[in-house]
Amino acid sequence: MMSKVILLTLVCAAPLAQSAALAGQDQTSNPIAKVIEMLSDLQQKIIKEGEAAQKEYDEFSEWCEEAAKNLQYEIKTGKSSVEELQATIAQAESDIKVKEGEIEGLSSTLATDEADLKAATDIREKEHKDFVAEEADLMEDVDILGRAITVLEREMAKSGASLLQSSKIQDLASAMKTLVEASEISSGDASRLTALVQSNQANANDDSDDAMGAPDPAAYKGHSGGIIDVLSDLLEKAETELAEARKKETNSKHNFEVLKVEITDAIKFGKKEMAKAQQAKASAAETKAVAEGDLSTTSKALAEDMKQLGSLHQDCMEKATNFELETGSRGEELKALAAAKKVISEMTAGATDLSYGLAQTSASFIQVVASSQIHSRADLANFEAVRFIRELAHKLGGSPALMQLAHRMSAAARMSVKSGEDPFAKVKGLIMDMIERLLKEAEAEAGHKAYCDKEMSETKQKKDDLTADIEKMTSKIDKMSSDSAILKEQVAVLQKELAELAKSQAEMDKIRGEEHDTFVANKAEMEEGLEGVKLALKILREYYSKDAAHESASGAGGGIIGMLEVVESDFSKGLAEMITAEETALAEYEQLTKENEISKVTKEQDVKYKTKEAKSLDTSVAELSSDRSGAQAELDAVLEYFAKLKDQCIAKPEPYEERKKRREAEIAGLKEALSILEGEAVLLQKSDALHRSHHGLRGIKAHMA
Repeated sequence: MMSKVILLTLVCAAPLAQSAALAGQDQTSNPIAKVIEMLSDLQQKIIKEGEAAQKEYDEFSEWCEEAAKNLQYEIKTGKSSVEELQATIAQAESDIKVKEGEIEGLSSTLATDEADLKAATDIREKEHKDFVAEEADLMEDVDILGRAITVLEREMAKSGASLLQSSKIQDLASAMKTLVEASEISSGDASRLTALVQSNQANANDDSDDAMGAPDPAAYKGHSGGIIDVLSDLLEKAETELAEARKKETNSKHNFEVLKVEITDAIKFGKKEMAKAQQAKASAAETKAVAEGDLSTTSKALAEDMKQLGSLHQDCMEKATNFELETGSRGEELKALAAAKKVISEMTAGATDLSYGLAQTSASFIQVVASSQIHSRADLANFEAVRFIRELAHKLGGSPALMQLAHRMSAAARMSVKSGEDPFAKVKGLIMDMIERLLKEAEAEAGHKAYCDKEMSETKQKKDDLTADIEKMTSKIDKMSSDSAILKEQVAVLQKELAELAKSQAEMDKIRGEEHDTFVANKAEMEEGLEGVKLALKILREYYSKDAAHESASGAGGGIIGMLEVVESDFSKGLAEMITAEETALAEYEQLTKENEISKVTKEQDVKYKTKEAKSLDTSVAELSSDRSGAQAELDAVLEYFAKLKDQCIAKPEPYEERKKRREAEIAGLKEALSILEGEAVLLQKSDALHRSHHGLRGIKAHMA
C-alpha cells in the first residue's frame, strides 16, 4: 500500500515538479518543500478518490441488491414452472402407461376375436364344401334310384308277370342288365346302383349276429318286387339323408352367421376402443413432449439464473470486501502521508520504510442492475247478489274479474231501477256472460297448457344441450386462454429480463468505459509522476555530488533521496499493478459480456417459441370462440323463446291447477248468485201479481162505492 500512495503522490505532483524544474534551477535547492507539496497534493487527491469510490460503491451495492432480487424472483418462478412441468410429465407418463395397458389388452382381445372368426370361417367353409359334395352324391343317388324303379316297374308291367317268371331278369345282375338295355341307365349308373343295393344289404346283414361276408346275388332271384322294395327303401333313405344334410347345412350356416355377427361387432367395438386409447395415448405423448421441451428450456434458464446468482453473490461479496479493505487502506494511507509530511518537515533522517499506497478505485463489472240505498225487494235481491259476488271475489284472493263483475252488477241494478226495466235481466245477463267467458277461458287454458308442456319440454332440452356444448367450449377456451396467458406472462418476464439484461450490459459498458478512461488518466499521471520522481532524484543527486560545501547537510539530503528512490520503485510497481488490474478487469468484462450474450440468445429463443405457441393457442381460442358465439346466438334465441314461453305458460300469479280450481269456484259462485236472483225474481213476480190483484180489488171497491 505504501508504494501505491507514493505512486499516486508522484502522479499528482509530477506536473508541479516538472514546472518547477523548467521555471528555474534555484527551486531545486529545496527538494523537501517539493516533497511536502507533493504529499499535500496527494492527500487531497486521496480524499477525492475516496469520495468517488464511496459513490461508485453505493451505486454498485444498490445494483447488487436489485440484481439479486430479480434473479431470486426468476429462480423462484423457474422452480415453480419446473415442478408444474414435472407433474405434467409424470401425469402424462401415467396416462400413457394406462393407455398402453388398455391397448395391449384390446390388441390381445382383437387378435383372439379375429383368430376365432378365421377359425369359424375355415370350419364353415369346410362344412359347406363337404355338404356340397354330399348333396351332389345324394342327389345323384336319388336320381339313379328313381329312374331304376321307374324302369323296373315298366318292365314288370310289360311282362305281365313277376321278374321271377321273366326270362330276362333272373337275379340282381340280370335286373341291372335289363335297366341298362332299357337305355334308361348307363352302365356306370348301374354299377353305382348295384353297389348301393349291396351296401344296403351288407348293412342289413351286419345288424344280425351271423352276418358274414358279401350278400349273395342269387338272393334276389325271383324277387323282382323285393328288388323294387329295396330300391324304394334306398330312395327314401337317400331322400331322408338329403333333407337332413340340407337341414344341417341351414342350421350350420345360421349358427355361423350369428357367431360371425357377434365376433364382428366385438371386433368393431374393440377397434373403436383401440382408436380411442391410441388417440388418448398420442394426446398424452404430445402433452409430455411439449412439457419436456418446456422443462428443458426452463431448466436451462433456471440453471443459468442460479449460476448468475452465485457469481453475482461471489462478486458482490468480493467487491464489498475489497472496498472495505481499500477504505481502511485509504485511511492508513492518509495517516502515512501525514506522518511523511511531518518527517520531511522536521527533516528527520530516520524517516524510512514509510507506508504509502495508492488507493485505487476498482470499479466492479458486476451488473447495477373492480251501497247505494235499497228501495225495493228487487234492489235487495240485487244487492245480495252483488254482495255475494264481492265476498266470493275476496274469498278467492281478490279476483279482479269478480270485483269488476260486482261493480257492473251494481251499476246495472241501479240503471234498471231508474229506467224501469227488469231489475234482474241485466244482472243475470252479466252473470251468464261471466260464466260463459270463464268456461271459454278454462277450455282455452287447457289447450294452452298442453301446448306449453310440449314446447317447454322441447325448448328446455334444446337449451340444456346448447348450454352443455357452450360449457364444454368455454372450458376448452378457458384452458387454452389460461395456457396462452401463462405463456404470454412468461414471454413478458423473458422480455423484461432481456430488457434488464440489455440495460445491465449498457450500464456495464458505461462503467467499463469510465473505468478504462480512469485507467488511462491514472496511467498518464502515474507515468508523469514517475518521471517527476526521477527528475527530483536527478536534481538532488546532482546537487549533492557537485557541492561539497554542503556535505554537512548530506545526511538529510540522503534521506530524502533514499525516500524518493523508494517512491520511484513503488511508483513503478504501482504502474505495473495498475496495468495488471486493467487487464484483469477487461477479461472479467469480456467474460461477463459473453455470458450475457449466451443468456440473451437463450431467452430470445424462449420468447420466440413461447410466442409462437401462444399465437397457436390464441388462434384455437378464436376458432372455438367463433363456434361458441354461434352456439350462444342459437342459445340466446332459444332463451328468448323460452322466456316468452315462461311468460305465456308459467309467468302467472298462480299455477294452472290453482287457476282451474279458482275458476271452478267462480263459476259455482256465479251460478249460486244466479240462482239467488232467479228465486228472488219468482218471489217478486208473485208479490207483484198479489199487489196488482189487491190494487184491482181496491179499484173495484172504490168503483162500487
